[in-house]
Amino acid sequence: MFKCLISTLMLLSASGFLVLDVKRTSSKNLHLNLFDKLFEEEGMLGKGITVGKVQVALMSSDRSDSSIFGLLEDCATDTGNEPEELSRMANDVCLALMRKSDSWVAACSTGKWFKGDDAGKAESYYNELANAEAMKFEKEYIPDDNDDENKGSSTIVVVSMIIEIQGDSTKFDGAGYSIAQTKEILASIASDVLVDDGYCVNAVEVLWTPGEKDEVMSKNDMFLDFPELIDI
Repeated sequence: MFKCLISTLMLLSASGFLVLDVKRTSSKNLHLNLFDKLFEEEGMLGKGITVGKVQVALMSSDRSDSSIFGLLEDCATDTGNEPEELSRMANDVCLALMRKSDSWVAACSTGKWFKGDDAGKAESYYNELANAEAMKFEKEYIPDDNDDENKGSSTIVVVSMIIEIQGDSTKFDGAGYSIAQTKEILASIASDVLVDDGYCVNAVEVLWTPGEKDEVMSKNDMFLDFPELIDI
């Protein structure tokens, strides 16, 4: 199985993804740390830092420019290194997924809050989530503008977004339980990443699979490699 990864600032692309990675601020654990929040400084999106992951699986009938493949590759190739560009890329990916909601087959999400003194723990957790997804793939692939168009076969596509964002207002829990809840989470991320011209975003990675034009993922493959996904 192959993957594509959208990348950002401080491009960390290896053998083939675009990795959006802009590291900046602080963080600690959500549910057990309500007391800690009393002493946190309030930012534009609330207190501390939230690290989260949202995954959406959808059916794509082809690999054309208007398919989810084409939209994701556009997001990858058109993104620069400025915070405004990187946050806009994350926003565009969320909007692209929401526009394809009729094709969704499964989704899931998770999030964890960190207080301001725990920036290192927040970054470590972000890296843990990103590495866990990267290990599922045999090859990393960066879209090439010079590739000949190959519409390929119908396939399931799994899109993963891992994000570290300042504050505690961004919603991550509930994707997969219903289409409405999944849209709510994507809408929350899409809105929050644009706050403060994108400087509220500390790090983002966007990955999708399959990445090769002749590769096809079945529903069995999807649940084998992404058992956390919930049927919508």
